[in-house]
Amino acid sequence: MTRPREAARRPAMQISDFLSPDRVLVDFRAAGKAALLDDLARRVAPASGVGAEKIAAALAAREGLGSTGVGHGVALPHARIAGLAGFIGLFARLASPIAFEAIDAAPVDLVFLLLIPAEAGSAHLAALAAISRRLREDGVAARLRAARGPAEAHAVLTGAGEAPRGR
Repeated sequence: MTRPREAARRPAMQISDFLSPDRVLVDFRAAGKAALLDDLARRVAPASGVGAEKIAAALAAREGLGSTGVGHGVALPHARIAGLAGFIGLFARLASPIAFEAIDAAPVDLVFLLLIPAEAGSAHLAALAAISRRLREDGVAARLRAARGPAEAHAVLTGAGEAPRGR
């Protein structure tokens, strides 16, 4: 059983723990949801050490359980992948919004893909929470939509250069 003091000392998962600047895409073109997930699987496969087909199949299976379009133009596709050494993220700002079957029916233009090691247990909840929390912060989505390139979008996502927030 985790004691409250121990949990408080454990650092929260940060987006920078699983998203590197080379996995940020800006003005990415997508023909539709299925094509987007296949394209992103191919893009993230080299960093994961897992085949693109296996990643694409896992993402499609997860989407089959219900859309990961969380509303306000944001989607968080994610899947557990056997053989993955650690969490891996990839962010894409789409050139044009696409239908994603999001909970608010709005088209999606900000996509944060997360690959989760199969044996991660509930740790994936901390990673998804870090992403969701950041994307819900005031102005973050607007700054991502206005970012002039991948480096700027990565800085927005990770909070690089921002003053630490108080508790």
